[in-house]
Amino acid sequence: MKVPPLDLKAQFEVIQDDVHSRFEQILATHHYILGPYVAELEGEIAKFCGVEHGIGVASGSDAILLALMAVGVTEGDVVITTPFTFFSTVSSITRLGAKPYFIDIDPLTCNLDPNQLADVRATKVKAILPVHLYGQLADMEEIGCWADMNDAAIVEDAAQAIGASRNGRMAGSWGAAGAFSFYPTKNLGGAGDGGMIVTDNEKLAEKLRCLRDHGAKQRYYHDEIGLNSRLDAFQAAVLLAKYPHLAAWNDKRRDIADQYRREFADLPIELPKEDTGNVHIYHQFVIRTQKRDELKAHLDQAGVYTAVFYPVPLHLQKCFQYLGYHEGDFPEAEKAAAEVLALPIFPEIGAERFNIVVNAVREFFGG
Repeated sequence: MKVPPLDLKAQFEVIQDDVHSRFEQILATHHYILGPYVAELEGEIAKFCGVEHGIGVASGSDAILLALMAVGVTEGDVVITTPFTFFSTVSSITRLGAKPYFIDIDPLTCNLDPNQLADVRATKVKAILPVHLYGQLADMEEIGCWADMNDAAIVEDAAQAIGASRNGRMAGSWGAAGAFSFYPTKNLGGAGDGGMIVTDNEKLAEKLRCLRDHGAKQRYYHDEIGLNSRLDAFQAAVLLAKYPHLAAWNDKRRDIADQYRREFADLPIELPKEDTGNVHIYHQFVIRTQKRDELKAHLDQAGVYTAVFYPVPLHLQKCFQYLGYHEGDFPEAEKAAAEVLALPIFPEIGAERFNIVVNAVREFFGG
């Protein structure tokens, strides 16, 4: 038996009747773009995050880009972020003509290390873009203090962290805006691309609704240059069917993570650590070992799907060479890139597939 990264077929069996019913309603009413299902989802996600407004957009990447646009990031501005993240975190900055200013990561969480913010010497810092990597929040208290003192807006890249919290406060609610992804592999995933921005700021929400629709509050009357980035009703229908299960699915992921910890406690690998106050929702269960590539090859042979998030830090990517960073500039990010390995974790994994993963990992280490 092979162990996949997730089992969308098993997940769909739980929600298929609800999805089919909602699809029929969409086809009957012809509300394909935005519309009542999108508005319902926006309200549910905003309430879930503890904020007033949700703005559905076409993808998680667009959610980051539009949020940065809405807080006023423009050409020549500086945005602080991490080099150890998915590409769109940083490409969203550069698409606006702004400059990414990288901060190295905390080796225990792989999130941006706020202790290094004191060393920032950049001028024109417009925003800080922390990433809640793998499903747990960055140290938002320290990041928030620095942002307040330096008059910088916070935009949270919460693409992997829907349902995660820190000291009782949900991902997406800490900054001016939070950006979520509904890519199918996410803990709350659609049947294609989709995203959401959440905010407590009414003026910012109004601006975002305008920006996602070509910069027009009224059709054919454009106040500014926006994007075509509207969430479609079919994606909202799938997400609304899944949403009532999200909390239970996240709890199940946490249970599986705890089981992995118990099974691997005696092995020479570094297991994920939850920062104090965090509720991690384990979008990924990421271990670290200096034998990462050999372990991955062994698991591949055993039929266990694993992935490396991420093999090349963004400061070393070819397309960002013009920023002037070099190997050795961010040693913790570079070390993580050589060691991290994500094991299968999804609510429907079951005992048989879980044991296959455990046995294959233990076999590699002779345990």
